[in-house]
Amino acid sequence: MKDKIDKRRKSKNKGRNWLIALAVIIILTIIAIWPTNYFIESPGEAVPVGQFIKSTNKKPNNFYLVTVSQTSRPASVAQYLWSYTKKFDSRIPSSELLGGQTSDQYQELQSWFMETSQQNAIYYAAKKAGLKPKLNYQGVYVLNVQKHSSFKGKLQIGDTVLGANGHRFHSTEEMMAYLQKQRIGSKVTISVLRDEEKKHFTGKIVKVMGTGKAGIGIQLVEHVKVTTKPKLSINAGAIGGPSAGLMFTLTSYEVFTNNNLTNGHKVAGTGTIVPNGKVGIIGGIDKKVVSASKAGAEVFFAPTDATGVKKSQTNYVIAKKTAKQIHTKMKIVPVSSFEDALKYLHTHY
Repeated sequence: MKDKIDKRRKSKNKGRNWLIALAVIIILTIIAIWPTNYFIESPGEAVPVGQFIKSTNKKPNNFYLVTVSQTSRPASVAQYLWSYTKKFDSRIPSSELLGGQTSDQYQELQSWFMETSQQNAIYYAAKKAGLKPKLNYQGVYVLNVQKHSSFKGKLQIGDTVLGANGHRFHSTEEMMAYLQKQRIGSKVTISVLRDEEKKHFTGKIVKVMGTGKAGIGIQLVEHVKVTTKPKLSINAGAIGGPSAGLMFTLTSYEVFTNNNLTNGHKVAGTGTIVPNGKVGIIGGIDKKVVSASKAGAEVFFAPTDATGVKKSQTNYVIAKKTAKQIHTKMKIVPVSSFEDALKYLHTHY
């Protein structure tokens, strides 16, 4: 009788153990694949800029752009938890990163930012080299349409705004100045280019979120095309965003002038560039410092631009703190313009 009871107990325990094991497997599977609402950003890599430049002139290869690695889709629970074991990983809410866009739309925006960055870099480098580049204004890319805009559902991400009320604009500043002169609530007809086809949409002038000024309620980036002699083009492949602007400009300037600015030294950096040579703030500066240091860079150019942040949160300040944390010998150099970077290179190399 006792033997039968023991067998039943063993059978029950065995069944219970199988259920527990199955439950653990299910839980671990859920943790491994269940998506969170966060993207993970990590240090990326330092890449020679020269490999992206196409020109008949010689291309030195000692300038490096630095990337931030980002999960292509929201991280799983396992990825999210594991990121806490890595000091320089960041967890970015989907709403903050995408801003209401889809992942595909976000990637498209990064491509447009990259294209604009390249065009600005070529233009300024050519101008600084004493050439006569032609900056052909195409319009502005629509990056986002604000919720309160009367063009919501009309304009699409990727449309190129050409003009308004029959006026053709020749710069972003000209467009914004015209729209800001209009009365809030007044009608405006916008001309856009979509898939090579010209279209017209009518809406109302509104207060633009973030500025309070009159406008049509869109986030934009300038769409320009540059032509130079000699010809120079940049193709960074799958790398997106505007943050390589400074390094594209330095490399393009090297190509146009046939000079070797680094004299064999490995120089990395980051920062956006605009047609007047100013260097702008970027994201993920701590991760870029880590990547550049791992790649053996001797110098890292970091923007001092304080647009939208406290002085204690500029790229340069954070880069200095990060460099101290990782005990790198790499020198962090502050830059507010292309001239700052060029002056440093001329002085030291």
